[in-house]
Amino acid sequence: MNDAGLSHRLDIAPHDAPVAAALGRRSIVLVGMMGAGKSSIGRRLAARLGIPFSDADAEIEEAAGMSIADIFEAHGEPSFRSGEARVIARLLEHGPQVLATGGGAFINPQTRARIHEKGISVWLKAEIDVLSRRLRRRSDRPLLKTADPAATLAGLLAARNPIYGEANLVVVSRDVPHDVIVEEIIAALRSKLGVADACCRKEQP
Repeated sequence: MNDAGLSHRLDIAPHDAPVAAALGRRSIVLVGMMGAGKSSIGRRLAARLGIPFSDADAEIEEAAGMSIADIFEAHGEPSFRSGEARVIARLLEHGPQVLATGGGAFINPQTRARIHEKGISVWLKAEIDVLSRRLRRRSDRPLLKTADPAATLAGLLAARNPIYGEANLVVVSRDVPHDVIVEEIIAALRSKLGVADACCRKEQP
């Protein structure tokens, strides 16, 4: 962990410190469809836990020196997926962190296995109407540059949701303040990690 990440972690609220400690070297890996809010929620989650945040898509763009849309156009999806798998494998060696992944990353069996080995996966599950509203405001999604983006999105959801369902935890992403979703993720992590909620413990006689 770099010095900035360490100093950030020292500022963690005592209430959340046991969750961060229980992670050890593992990463919290956010998976799910484009538009589920993985990056924006991930940043808030990392801040709450006092650990670094990494965005796999941003790391891919930095490594390639071009946008994901340009990578798709210049080299095609298979080349992008290969680079994505390598970047995520590298990032997973540097936990603990919150790692936001692209929508297709968890679909790769090798990447999925690596995530299960090195992290705790959280599926941010969003319904199609929520995703459609959010994605209408974006024009940088290569997989949706089709004649019928709505049908394409529905097809992707049908194919991917059963695989996303293999994640360790599921939290519903919906139109509420991001801090609400963060709180729900932390509650799910507490249960998964066996960490008691300090605010709710009863004093021992």
